[in-house]
Amino acid sequence: MSTIQATFSDKININYSFFYQMSIPDFQSILLPLLKYSGDKQEHSLRESIEYLAGIFNLTDEEKRELLPSGQQAIFDNRVGWAKTYLKKAHLIETTKRGYFRITDQGITVLQQNYQKIDTNFLKQFEEFNEFHLGTKTKKDSTNNSENSELSCLSLNDQIQTPEELLDQLYQKIKDDLKQEILEQIMRCSPEFFERLVIDLLIKMGYGGSKKEAGKAVGKAKDGGIDGIIKEDRLGLDIIYIQAKRWEGTVGRPEIQKFVGALLGQQAKKGIFITTSQFSKEAKEYVAIIDSKIILISGDLLSELLSDYNVGVSVIKSYEIKKIDTDYFTE
Repeated sequence: MSTIQATFSDKININYSFFYQMSIPDFQSILLPLLKYSGDKQEHSLRESIEYLAGIFNLTDEEKRELLPSGQQAIFDNRVGWAKTYLKKAHLIETTKRGYFRITDQGITVLQQNYQKIDTNFLKQFEEFNEFHLGTKTKKDSTNNSENSELSCLSLNDQIQTPEELLDQLYQKIKDDLKQEILEQIMRCSPEFFERLVIDLLIKMGYGGSKKEAGKAVGKAKDGGIDGIIKEDRLGLDIIYIQAKRWEGTVGRPEIQKFVGALLGQQAKKGIFITTSQFSKEAKEYVAIIDSKIILISGDLLSELLSDYNVGVSVIKSYEIKKIDTDYFTE
């Protein structure tokens, strides 16, 4: 079971056009090859089907491992799984035992017609599929049928994404908009507020001990390019030096060199440079080759961390995405 949490305004315009690598087929393109694979009337497992179809579509190992934005599942695995679900709901294949399926007589009939393509519009000819998709008996209530058919066209026509992909896309869109709004709010606040924001975030991330201790440390140093110091852990086994700047321009290598010089003056080797903007390529390359351990937190990463640790944001709605527990139903 996975949980999707989102913080967003009531009104938001979503662009549903979303493109993955063209070499990874959309789930509708998988429908016919999967049905043909089961055309031998033998039992097949989903895992076997995934491996077979990956070969049919000539996917590379990297493409087979590519994950959904949520990181929960491989894109191709997800699409094959949903292709299997759609064929099953149209009664073209059926489950035989846990994790296995085979073609039905109805599926054999479809294959015998030698169709060049099967998609969700094709599947709408089967009453069983419409009942699954619309959540209603399509022939028993003509009023509901007409209304729900319009909904079906909106959701099925030209659909190339699985439900998880759509949810991930929408969630990422909401999250990106929120991150931008967070940065805009930060830029409107005072430097002192930004300092307190940094304290709250670092404490939520497990640094600095108590808020009182962190408050005394951050903003206290103000010495040679160092804005503050904070404990690495509650026991204070090491100290991390901090530079926190609300910038609009790109932070370049000279600023990072100045910060590193300040660390050396304190005989320290750990530091965090936080900014509301971004770092230049030269700055990133510089911290990668020096002995000191410097973490660069750009505005984009800062807003993401604030969102992830619920600093300055609140959860207004939470969705639980569930799937069947096949182990439970095993006798």
